[in-house]
Amino acid sequence: MAARRISDDAGTEALRRWGDGVHTPDDEALAVRFTLQILRQKAPGSSVEVRVPPWGAVQAIDGPTHTRGTPPAVVEMAPAVWLEIATGSATFERQLSEGLINASGERSNLSAWLPVVPLP
Repeated sequence: MAARRISDDAGTEALRRWGDGVHTPDDEALAVRFTLQILRQKAPGSSVEVRVPPWGAVQAIDGPTHTRGTPPAVVEMAPAVWLEIATGSATFERQLSEGLINASGERSNLSAWLPVVPLP
């Protein structure tokens, strides 16, 4: 079953509240899922799994396909870290070097597709 698409208006509003620091856990969850949805649109494929527990995960980026188990590359981080790099508040390289992102496998550097959306 495909995930329900988050509207641009709803996603942008959740991102705005998150950026203003007046967000609820529901806002954070929606903002994470919205930005993951945009990443998937910008970088279709299934060679990298981007995980942002507990709110979401997507497979993205063109490359070798897999059908079962863990993909060839996995990138995982906390929601706040994802939203910072997804909106351009921080860079993937810096957060990775600070140990805030776990990335393994070929194509696990997401820099070419970030930021996915600037903060409203």
